[in-house]
Amino acid sequence: MDQTIIKYIIENLHGGRKDLEIEAEDDLLGGGLIESMAMMRLIQFIETEYELKIPPQDMTIENFMTVSAMVDYIQRVKV
Repeated sequence: MDQTIIKYIIENLHGGRKDLEIEAEDDLLGGGLIESMAMMRLIQFIETEYELKIPPQDMTIENFMTVSAMVDYIQRVKV
């Protein structure tokens, strides 16, 4: 799951940059890897890919700061 999200970020939000490496624990927002509009695109991808509807109250820094946090969130709500 984490590699699917990382692949989406690199290919769709960073134009497939070959020099970009993202780890599951990297701070995407604080590290400048994702800005707010890109985060909305990423959330739409997650909703489609994992068949979820993410309510606005769940769109928090804690749930989306890192790929690991996203995976944890997806696993919690998919139960």
